[in-house]
Amino acid sequence: MILSKSCEYGIRAAVYIAYKSSKGLKAGITEISDEIGSPVHFTGKILQQLSRKKVISAIKGPNGGYFIENSANVYLVDIVRAIDGNELFSACVMGLKNCSDLRPCPMHEQIKPVRTQLLIEFSKKSVQELVQDYEQNKYFLK
Repeated sequence: MILSKSCEYGIRAAVYIAYKSSKGLKAGITEISDEIGSPVHFTGKILQQLSRKKVISAIKGPNGGYFIENSANVYLVDIVRAIDGNELFSACVMGLKNCSDLRPCPMHEQIKPVRTQLLIEFSKKSVQELVQDYEQNKYFLK
């Protein structure tokens, strides 16, 4: 598991919200929580983070809910950075603060290409692509 549980739920929530948005609908927090299999309170915190970072949008009120205006412009890397930060792509695997290309830890040279590849792959995959896969394959978000 390379992503936090919050980030996994955040990705699933974004896919569901984008799916609903593609149908012209907004999704409520309870609906999202049920669909992704996450506790409502925990889902709310995740949605707040995604909304604060402008990955998703929210409207309050009786006709409100969460939506994504253009899921083709939202990539997995945006969700990961909004929830887990940039550490997946930059932090030392051994947790050393001074690890760098100039002062590498014993694992630096082996892990650096893996982190770089993760960044590339997460930057290429849009939420819209995941929604298309969801619609075609009907995979479960729970």
